[in-house]
Amino acid sequence: MNHQSQLLINLSLLLSKPTGITVYANNVFPYLKSLEPTLLASQQYQDFNTYLVPNNLTPEQGTRGHLNRLIWTQFKLPKIYHKLQANLLFSPVPEAPLYSKCRSVVMVHDLIPLRFPKKTSPLTPYFKYYIPQVLKQAEHIICNSQATAKDIVDIFNIPAQKITPILLAYDQEHFKPLEVKEDALNLPYFLYLGRHDPHKNVNRIVEAFANLKKNKNYQLWLAGPTDKRYTPKLIEQAEELGIDKQLKILDYVEYEQLPILLNQALALVFPSLWEGFGFPVLEAMGCGTPVITSNISSLPEVAGDAALLINPYNLEEITAAMEKIATDDEMRSQLKRLGLQQAKKFSWQNTGEQTLDVLKQFVS
Repeated sequence: MNHQSQLLINLSLLLSKPTGITVYANNVFPYLKSLEPTLLASQQYQDFNTYLVPNNLTPEQGTRGHLNRLIWTQFKLPKIYHKLQANLLFSPVPEAPLYSKCRSVVMVHDLIPLRFPKKTSPLTPYFKYYIPQVLKQAEHIICNSQATAKDIVDIFNIPAQKITPILLAYDQEHFKPLEVKEDALNLPYFLYLGRHDPHKNVNRIVEAFANLKKNKNYQLWLAGPTDKRYTPKLIEQAEELGIDKQLKILDYVEYEQLPILLNQALALVFPSLWEGFGFPVLEAMGCGTPVITSNISSLPEVAGDAALLINPYNLEEITAAMEKIATDDEMRSQLKRLGLQQAKKFSWQNTGEQTLDVLKQFVS
């Protein structure tokens, strides 16, 4: 194979504060080394050919960054592809140049903007018009769960044999059981980890917590970026329900702090109305923290039988699950044991090697 790479890996959207997609891309591309790819990235990577691209193509520049990236993808990327004599582009998101001769394999994380559209969101037209076109012309599609694969088939009429679901993973060195000192200052707390968007169902967590019998003995901690559209409503709701003293809003939590936060929690409460994968569930199980999560979308694929699965639309079920965990020590230690076992099934090596197997079929 000549030094000009046949495979390009598009890392143009990687963030300095890693969220799901950046975590995914950073963990998968090292396993593709045997294909001698060229990385399209804004910084050099050791042991890889890197073709430097502008560093203003990411969500860190807001809508502007997305727009820059789409324009770059459409007009600059095909030129790079031909200049480097590539014959396949792998993208960790469903983006590729349209109507060009670039062959691509793309990754789809979820179709949530179509399931829960927001009127003014630029993501709605992006998912409605751009993504279906990208998926139609891709050589193959990778996604992160059976649930997402089914969505791609149902919503875009893409044939199932063109899609390979590959489950994601988590950092097993980072998310693990820790010796936790009892913190005398804090009451035991239920933890939610994630954004405050409506489909995350945080308002039902707040209400379910308010319905706990002895809720004065507990706290509810919401960790994850606050949002001026949604967070004030949650605070207002807690005040109306009389639990504002027990609600703690932590905003973005540094990656270093997450394992401690999870280890000290009574349980992770994650009754999301839809997830493409659901990292927090896996990270909590890796820490041996009991999990309450939804019985729909990809969440049962991640949790297996190691979590309390509830109907996320049913308040009573969420409260009952929290009640069980608060009062039943045996249940807690059983969930801890099952969670640790379940989490062991997920490794980035599996994800990376399965991705390599798919790409091998399309790099000629």
